[in-house]
Amino acid sequence: MTVRTATDPLERATYPITTDELRAEHGDVVIEYADGSERLDDVLARTGEDEFADATAAIHAVLGSLDQNAVGRVGYSDRDPTPMGVDGPEPVSF
Repeated sequence: MTVRTATDPLERATYPITTDELRAEHGDVVIEYADGSERLDDVLARTGEDEFADATAAIHAVLGSLDQNAVGRVGYSDRDPTPMGVDGPEPVSF
């Protein structure tokens, strides 16, 4: 499953639910990345949460705990502001 579809089981779970219950029910789901894969069980173990009140909390915790292989180029963002003291790029008019 992709990262997007790997959260589907979390949306269908009955809340509140403990992390251990989620791991037991859906831990075998494999999340596929462009650069590898890992089990949802491993991601849930990294969340540091004992219980989730709702699907939104579980999904946010999982997305925040994904392996760095899930994000593409680590540390890259084309949306970062120009640091103070550095001349930024020339403005572009569309």
